[in-house]
Amino acid sequence: MKLTRGVITFLVLTLAVAGLVLTGCAGSQKKLTAETMPDTFPCVDDEGQLEKLIAAEAELADFSCSLKKWEGMETLHFNVALKNISNAPQRYRVNIFLDNGKAVGGLIPRKTKAGLVEPGQTASFVYPVKGVDVKPKEIILKIDTMAP
Repeated sequence: MKLTRGVITFLVLTLAVAGLVLTGCAGSQKKLTAETMPDTFPCVDDEGQLEKLIAAEAELADFSCSLKKWEGMETLHFNVALKNISNAPQRYRVNIFLDNGKAVGGLIPRKTKAGLVEPGQTASFVYPVKGVDVKPKEIILKIDTMAP
């Protein structure tokens, strides 16, 4: 009976220590705060990875991040600006995939009533990521053209 209690106690303590270690590792990404971050900053750290899959008709003019209030919370925002380097007006589909499984994106321009992005012109949009207040370690940025 004493041997069984000792084994159970050992297992419970081992699981408790393992839980503390794993919780400490999971919480190692620090939350961003508006006070500690500049207005805009790089979206990934030096050791982070940014994979860019950009259509030949587009040039990435800006890809930066900012921290702003959105729906009452400090939220990470992606600032995306694209320059049309083709000879025809374009509309672009932007997808941003994060390492935590979240994704955001949309169209540039959002609506075509005012026209498409003309050759040589730059258009931009800001994409908030709901519930994210940490800098991602990995990002996949995918930009495609859409048929007019």
